[in-house]
Amino acid sequence: MARHVIAPVADLPVGARKRVILEGRPVLVLNIKGELFALSDTCPHRGASLAEGILTGHVVATEPGTYVYSREGEILRCPWHAWEFDVRTGRSWCDPKHMRLMQHAVSVASGVSLLESGCVSASEAPIKERGCVSASEAPLQQEGPYQATTFPVRVENAYVVVDTPD
Repeated sequence: MARHVIAPVADLPVGARKRVILEGRPVLVLNIKGELFALSDTCPHRGASLAEGILTGHVVATEPGTYVYSREGEILRCPWHAWEFDVRTGRSWCDPKHMRLMQHAVSVASGVSLLESGCVSASEAPIKERGCVSASEAPLQQEGPYQATTFPVRVENAYVVVDTPD
């Protein structure tokens, strides 16, 4: 499973969407009512980008002239031919047995765990985590006359991470 850092959580507030390319494939990440979803951004009908589609709800007629609207913002409608997809399952409302969007697992990770998961390259990692040692830990070295200014470091942000199959 490959992990991809998409954006800081603050960049995907409720109602936001972000189109990204992961391993050469377009993926749409959505924040619906505080829940994150990642789906293929290509409509299986004719290939339209679903990032341009609208989010709507589910309408059911309980009897002629009586309608019930539910699941507001959870149905993604293709901008070309209005095919609808359930963002929770990826299933098409037009042909649920045969058509669906590929789904990807979405999680929120702190900046600390990103290096451990391989989301941050080694060159971006702190020196100690790259396997280097400080001057005080190195054998046969003495402390020099100069001292670098140090600053406290802490992780404050969370990041949206999408997992894709290998």
